[in-house]
Amino acid sequence: MTTESAAATGTGLADGPAPGAGRRIVLGVCGGIAAYKVADLLRRLVEAGHDVQVVPTASALKFVGEPTWAALSHHPVATDVFAHADQIPHVRLGRGADLVVVAPATADVLAKAAHGLADDLLTNTLLTARCPVLFVPAMHTEMWEHPATVDNVATLRRRGCVVVEPATGRLTGADTGKGRLPEPAEIARLAELLLRRPGALVPDLSGVRVLITAGGTREPLDPVRYLGNRSSGRQGFEIASVAAARGAQVSLIAANVELPTPAGAELVRVETAEQLRQATHAAAKDADVVIMAAAVADFRPVTTVEHKIKKSEAAPEPVELVGNPDILVELVAARDAGEFAAVVVGFAAETGDQTGDVLSHGRAKLARKGCDLLVVNAVGAGRAFGQSDNAAIILDRDGRETEVPFGPKALVAAAVCDAVVSRLNR
Repeated sequence: MTTESAAATGTGLADGPAPGAGRRIVLGVCGGIAAYKVADLLRRLVEAGHDVQVVPTASALKFVGEPTWAALSHHPVATDVFAHADQIPHVRLGRGADLVVVAPATADVLAKAAHGLADDLLTNTLLTARCPVLFVPAMHTEMWEHPATVDNVATLRRRGCVVVEPATGRLTGADTGKGRLPEPAEIARLAELLLRRPGALVPDLSGVRVLITAGGTREPLDPVRYLGNRSSGRQGFEIASVAAARGAQVSLIAANVELPTPAGAELVRVETAEQLRQATHAAAKDADVVIMAAAVADFRPVTTVEHKIKKSEAAPEPVELVGNPDILVELVAARDAGEFAAVVVGFAAETGDQTGDVLSHGRAKLARKGCDLLVVNAVGAGRAFGQSDNAAIILDRDGRETEVPFGPKALVAAAVCDAVVSRLNR
C-alpha cells in the first residue's frame, strides 16, 4: 500500500496558457506504479492543445521524476503548498482549472478527497476546484473492493465527482483482477468529453444493466476470406466507456474489434452474425437496455469451403448468399412478447439515394424495426466507419429527433446515454 505525504519539495507554477493552448487542466498524479502510464496521458492532453499543470504527490515522484512531467507539460512541476506562496498556489490552481484529472487515483487520495483532508498541494487543489473533477483509480483489487474505498467512492460520486471504474487485467507482479488503470487514450477521451460537456458523465445510469454490441460481423467464405464491413467498433466501445462512467453495469459483445476493452465493461468476443445473435439473445434477458451498435452482415454465404479457394485462370464460381436473421427485429419481438423488459436502441448506417435522403431512410427504418430509439449515421466518403469523429440524429419512436453535431464519438455516446435515460425515466 502506498500513502501520500505532504513532505514534498516544489518548484514554480505555470504563469498562463501557452500560445494556442486550449483549456486549463490540472493533472494530479498519485503514488502508484501506474504513474508511468500517465506520462502518455499527459502527452495526449498537451497534443490536443490543452494547458496542463502537473501536480504530483511526493509518492508519485518516487515512480516518475519531475523532469519527465516538466518536459511533457512544458511547465515547471507544482508540488509544494509553500513554494511561490505569493501566488497562493493551493487556491490558484483549483480556481483556474477547467478540469482536474487525478490519475492514478490511489485509495489514499480517494479517502482524503472524500473526507476533505488537505495535507499537500493536490488535495488542497481538490478542495478549491469548482470545475469537473475526474478520478481514475488504480490499485489492487482488494483495495478497490474494501468497504472503506467503496464508501469513499460513493461519497465522491454523490458530490458530483466522476470516479471511473478501474479496468480488469494484469496488476503489479503476477496478480490479475479489477484495479488496473484504464488506457491513457480512454482517459483522454473522457477528459475531452468533460471539457466539452461538463455534465456528460453524471451517474444517472447507476445500477442499470446495459448490453451493447459493437464492431462488424464477418461471414467466412473459406479459412482465409470473408464477407465483412468497414465497422471498427469505435462508436460501440465509446458508448460502453461513457455508460460505465455513468454507473452502468456494461456487457459488451464485440465482433472483430481490435480495441482495448473499456474500463468497467465485461467483454464477449464473437465473429459471425449467428454468433452475435446467440450471444445477444442470451444476454438481453438480464438487460435493462440493449444498444445494437454492431454492423451485422445482411447476408452470408450458403456454404463455407473448408480449404482455401485457389486462384485459377477460369472465372471464379458465383458466391450464393442467404439472408441473416434481423437481430434487432427479433429482440424487439421478444421484448414485446414479454421475454424480457428493456429499452432497445438500434443503429442505422445510411446513405442517401434516389428514393430518399439519410434521414428519411432512418425514419422508415425506425418504423420497420420497432425499436425505442434509432441512431442514424451518414456513412461513406470517410464518414463514421473507422473515424474518431461522428455525427448522428437520434430518432425516438415517440417522434422526437435529436441532432448530435459532428465531433468526437464520445459526444455521440453521451447523447445516446441521455436518450436512454429519458426513456428509462418515462
